[in-house]
Amino acid sequence: MDVTIYGTPSCPFCRRTKDFFKKNKIDFRDVNVADEKEGAREMIEKSGQFGVPVIDIDGTIIVGFDRGKIESALGL
Repeated sequence: MDVTIYGTPSCPFCRRTKDFFKKNKIDFRDVNVADEKEGAREMIEKSGQFGVPVIDIDGTIIVGFDRGKIESALGL
């Protein structure tokens, strides 16, 4: 499973999302869009959003920490 979270260090919902993934032993790629211009461009291209977090789970894009959508996309 390919999981990417686009976020910033100061975003509480980004931290909550990462904690959720760690608790459920989900490997993920962490892209800090505050420092990585290419990552920010990739996030906007995929989601059309400037807000974080943006989560990509095997091509399913979820904006914000929506536990139900995340669990569904992960098959939990």
